[in-house]
Amino acid sequence: MSDKSDPVNKGDRNKIYFLVVVIIALLGTNAFLFIKDKKENERFATVSTEKDRLRLEVEKIEVELDKVNALNLTLSEKLLKEQELARGKIAELKAALQKGVLTQTELIVAQKEVRDLREFMKTYNEDVLRLKKENSLLKNERDSLKASANFASERASELEKRNRELREKVKTGAALKAANVHITAYKVKSSGKNIEVTRASSAKKLSVKFDIAPNELAQKDYHKIYLRVFDPAGNLIANENNMFEADGQEMQFSSSTSISYNDDNTTFNMDWINPNEFIKGEYSIILYADGYTMGRAEIMLR
Repeated sequence: MSDKSDPVNKGDRNKIYFLVVVIIALLGTNAFLFIKDKKENERFATVSTEKDRLRLEVEKIEVELDKVNALNLTLSEKLLKEQELARGKIAELKAALQKGVLTQTELIVAQKEVRDLREFMKTYNEDVLRLKKENSLLKNERDSLKASANFASERASELEKRNRELREKVKTGAALKAANVHITAYKVKSSGKNIEVTRASSAKKLSVKFDIAPNELAQKDYHKIYLRVFDPAGNLIANENNMFEADGQEMQFSSSTSISYNDDNTTFNMDWINPNEFIKGEYSIILYADGYTMGRAEIMLR
């Protein structure tokens, strides 16, 4: 027998229960989907952030490699090969990180490769730093050797200069020097007899007599003597083909002869026949031996 006092019958009550269950199920589904979507968004944001971090890390590593090249070091074949491999890996990572979406697996692989690359750069930088120090030591050693070589070269040049000066002094000291130089004018008779004169019109030749000053350094041997004769106007009387060198320059001579020097107080004589007519005035002569001026003298002809 039904209860007439209950305004809601049993059928309506069941419908109400069913609606409540459906509402609860819908609410649960919406909550699940909301949470899932939130987690997915969070995961996507995390992946995106990690991609940016990895990309920045790769770019930093690339900059480090560029800095190594800016050092202008001569890298070994091993370091060049390692740098080439590293740049290849960087290119691969940059291409992978530019993809729109990375799976979790791809992200984990990229993270590992970046860590490996960072570890490689640590070792690579240590090797480059060691190479830089070695180069610095070699440069210092090279500079030191260069300085030593320059000092040795300068020292050798200085010694060579001093030796040249000493040789020049010895050579100068060993050169013969004339003493008691005297000039006599002669006319030559048809018989060949020489008669001393003082007049230019009668003179035909000049005879130069001289002694050699004692010199322990002078070589006791034959020495070439050169004579230069100047007329009263100061003109050299010489054959243009007669050349010799003395006092550091090449010059013409009027006559030459050889003497045997023995440091025995020998008096030497040297005759010169004028190819021209003598003129009134003072004639001067200069004697040379061993490349230096030996002595001078003058004679006045009326």
